Amino acid sequence: MADLTADFGKFTLKNPVMTASGTFGYGFEYNRFYDISLLGAVVVKGIRMTPSPGNPTPRIAEVTGGMLNAIGLQGPGVDKFLHGEDYLPFLRHIGATVIVNIWGTSVAEYAEVAARLEAEISGITALEINISCPNVKAGGAAFGTDLKLAGQVVGAVRKATSLPLITKLSPNVTSIAEFARVAEAAGSDAVSLVNTFSAMAIDIETRRFRLANRTGGLSGPAIKPIAVRMVYDVSRAVRIPVIGMGGICSGADAVEFMLAGATAVAVGTANFVDPYTPLKVIEFIEAYLDRHGMKRSGDLVGALDS
Repeated sequence: MADLTADFGKFTLKNPVMTASGTFGYGFEYNRFYDISLLGAVVVKGIRMTPSPGNPTPRIAEVTGGMLNAIGLQGPGVDKFLHGEDYLPFLRHIGATVIVNIWGTSVAEYAEVAARLEAEISGITALEINISCPNVKAGGAAFGTDLKLAGQVVGAVRKATSLPLITKLSPNVTSIAEFARVAEAAGSDAVSLVNTFSAMAIDIETRRFRLANRTGGLSGPAIKPIAVRMVYDVSRAVRIPVIGMGGICSGADAVEFMLAGATAVAVGTANFVDPYTPLKVIEFIEAYLDRHGMKRSGDLVGALDS
């Protein structure tokens, strides 16, 4: 049987399959379907210092090949996440591997959230710095589309915590590889990509935007070929591990990302269609490794025959 562990240097996951932040909540609801501690990691929905109500509704729309969302990083705030029974205490109790996605509206807030989580480190494996959400007016993509600001955010968070850092990159830039290099230079231990693409949908009968926010983030199968290309580009540009995501609906999709250079993958929109998708992806990767005579999941990473 192949070794499925995914090595990130500062931490190791039991397998290379995690959930994409914003698509799995805080794990509580999904644990009713299966034991989510079986996953490589649960990446929780974004956490900032204070509670955030998110954007007005409607904020989800199904489109050809995927979905648009403009949730706007709704969340409970760091204190409730740390102490609310359906949040970190629950995840810690069931033994899930937890990666906390963090965000803020200023460089100082990102660092403050990281420092607050650092003070209660038990049960947290790593932090994912979200500098790429296109659906909030302050923060998010404002940092992920400016090289200088991206470096400042990662650097400030690096100073505020000893936890391993993953920087979640925006695809809405000219060269995502440049942002990966900046994140690496500022102290990020890994990068994850891609977040959603800025997009829009209009109801032609009502002649109204389908989202109250007008624009939203496009995710799902439609973006997978672009995401695979970006993962390939970034994996060749940095030395730190890459987490690939964007339209993964099957184990075959996940293997494609790993062959392109991803050490691990994250399942996002597919969770809404089939909650068991992450488990199916794990099973497929294991069977694929056995079928091809590979001993470790790491043997897949960047193993293109060209």
